[in-house]
Amino acid sequence: MEKIVGEGKGFERIRRVTGYLAGDVSRFNNGKRAEERDRVKHSGYKDICKKIEKEAA
Repeated sequence: MEKIVGEGKGFERIRRVTGYLAGDVSRFNNGKRAEERDRVKHSGYKDICKKIEKEAA
């Protein structure tokens, strides 16, 4: 039986907030939590195309 590399291994999300890499925001102060919450989420190219198509219809 052949095992797949990484099989059975979990991972957690890593966020970058003001230059710091963090997997968990539980230790952030209120300012850092607000920054993470208010950060602009950038869309991918496909999302932008879908939005343009909807607006044109």
